[in-house]
Amino acid sequence: MRTLVLSAAFVVAAVSPAWAQTMPEMGGMDHGAHDQPPRAPPHVHAPAATVAEPAPAPEEHDMGAMDHGAMDHSGHAVVEENVGNEPAPLPPADHAADQLFDADAMQAARDQLRREHGGSLTSKVMLSLGEYQFRDGEDGFRWEGEARFGGDIHRLVLKSEGEGGAEGGVDAAEVQALYSRAITPYFDLQAGIRQDFEPSPRRTYATLGLEGVAPYWFDVQGALFLSDHGEALARLEGAYDLRLTQRVVLQARAETNLAAQDVAEIGIGAGVVDLELGLRLRYEVRRNFAPYVGVSYDREFGDTAEFARSAGEDPSRASLVVGLRGWF
Repeated sequence: MRTLVLSAAFVVAAVSPAWAQTMPEMGGMDHGAHDQPPRAPPHVHAPAATVAEPAPAPEEHDMGAMDHGAMDHSGHAVVEENVGNEPAPLPPADHAADQLFDADAMQAARDQLRREHGGSLTSKVMLSLGEYQFRDGEDGFRWEGEARFGGDIHRLVLKSEGEGGAEGGVDAAEVQALYSRAITPYFDLQAGIRQDFEPSPRRTYATLGLEGVAPYWFDVQGALFLSDHGEALARLEGAYDLRLTQRVVLQARAETNLAAQDVAEIGIGAGVVDLELGLRLRYEVRRNFAPYVGVSYDREFGDTAEFARSAGEDPSRASLVVGLRGWF
């Protein structure tokens, strides 16, 4: 055993000098030395440093003439295709579902899908104004509403409005039946018939109007009326809803009527017939049920005011109103 230990020590002593020549000195090794060229021995003169030739510059591009719009997100050029003016291809007539289910049942399902996504028929009945008016003298009441039925483009519209006194009954009442067609995303062109039930004698009018939403969300309406007696009238309306909270809405409203000639038998004078200005504050208990309070000012002008005075009426009046706005 002693002999074996002495032999191993002799081998280690013999190998150590050779190992030390091949390995760097670990204690003082500079880890950055791996990135530096080896040093020449002191007795050897290092050759003069040579300057490397610069790499050839890449071919310059004309940046001013480059069309950045013809490049994708990765910077590669995109080849534009000429789409042309050929008509769109016909929709496919072979439906995979028809291979597994009854073809008639699947066609009915596709028709229903089209109706429910843009081709559906809808209806709405709305009471815009339904109010009682407190004012000097005789109190009054007023209503205005409409019913709609149809699709996105074609609709049937029924409108009604009127007013009267708490004691004297209805002073003015009318009903309009109109065909309404969307001509822009925000406006409908309307044409039809207007029938007046009060005042007497009654009148029937051909009607042509425009209704929609103007910029900044003003609801506007305008209509021309030509009676069966050759009388021409016009009406302009506008309203704006200022939402104070999610449920409290302040509405400003204006309406004026005009006439091309005097119609003394129904108390209308040529020019501006009347003007109504209103400010109503409503609380939407639900979106389709909103009681309101407000003020309204009505004024008649010109010959219309003279006809009113002759009938013992005041051509101007201010009212405190309480009403209900709703739809279903």
